[in-house]
Amino acid sequence: MDKLLKKKLMEQYKNRTVIGGVYCIKCNDNRHTWIKATKEISGEKNKFNFSVSTNSCPEPSMRTAWNQYGGNSFSFIVLEELKKGETQTDEEFAADVAALLEIWLEAE
Repeated sequence: MDKLLKKKLMEQYKNRTVIGGVYCIKCNDNRHTWIKATKEISGEKNKFNFSVSTNSCPEPSMRTAWNQYGGNSFSFIVLEELKKGETQTDEEFAADVAALLEIWLEAE
């Protein structure tokens, strides 16, 4: 790969907007939900979509339902998004995402 192109791609990656938050994976057949948090919502959604397309369960705790109903009966639902601040460190952002998850789990 050209060094200039590689440098440009790295700069774009570093300057991207990072969106984390809380999401749930829901089994539409038995209505069970798994609430999770992540520092990168788009990555988790891609992982979920890949799991559905390959029929490989993304979470060990949902394996029984996944095997019973199949991947197509599951949905990925974003509950709340959180944008990483420009001056926020990864650790600070992770702590904010964890606090947001706690709020959602307490409200459940």
